[in-house]
Amino acid sequence: MSSENSNRVNFIRFALEAKVLSFGEFKTKAGRLSPYFFNAGGFNDGARLSALGRYYAKALQESKIDFDMLYGPAYKGITLAAATAIALADDGRSVPYAYNRKEAKDHGEGGTLVGAPVKGRVVIVDDVISAGTSVRESVELIRAAGAQPAAVLIALDRMEKSGTATQIGDKSAVQAVEEEFGLPVIAIANLADLMAFLMASSDVELTNYLPAVKAYREQYGI
Repeated sequence: MSSENSNRVNFIRFALEAKVLSFGEFKTKAGRLSPYFFNAGGFNDGARLSALGRYYAKALQESKIDFDMLYGPAYKGITLAAATAIALADDGRSVPYAYNRKEAKDHGEGGTLVGAPVKGRVVIVDDVISAGTSVRESVELIRAAGAQPAAVLIALDRMEKSGTATQIGDKSAVQAVEEEFGLPVIAIANLADLMAFLMASSDVELTNYLPAVKAYREQYGI
């Protein structure tokens, strides 16, 4: 197994153990009934966050993307960018990171951006891309600062077409971001990895979910 595949498989196992990735029947924001749910807010203690940062850092390093700094969109992205920066430093590469406030501050240092000066090639770190709104706002802030967005780094690519349960788009949110901004999207793992993990699992309880995941992908997948 290659290092990249190993990182994907280990991440899925880690997300399941942390109960951040769970199976059942979940209604998405788009009104679809999904057989699985991913909630990055569940990485909610020091050990999990530290491990998560390492998975992000490894995915970024394996992508071979050229970058100068990290940027975390408020709110989840702030913690994720910080954890990734710490993991990169532990691995011998210390890079600056910055994040934004939801509301501009009119005292102290002021402004919307916090942290290191936003310059050079910037990787946006977030949990997932659902509608692309967060990426769009991040790209605008980074470009307004005179820097260049280099890539978007996320935990899980659901690989499903945008839209609702009845109105299905022709591309996924990730594909739309790649097309609109010309930015590569790096995911630690994706739906295809999850299905491969289920197929290879010896856990009967897990493999029982495979038909529902397959059916969901056939209906909404890219």
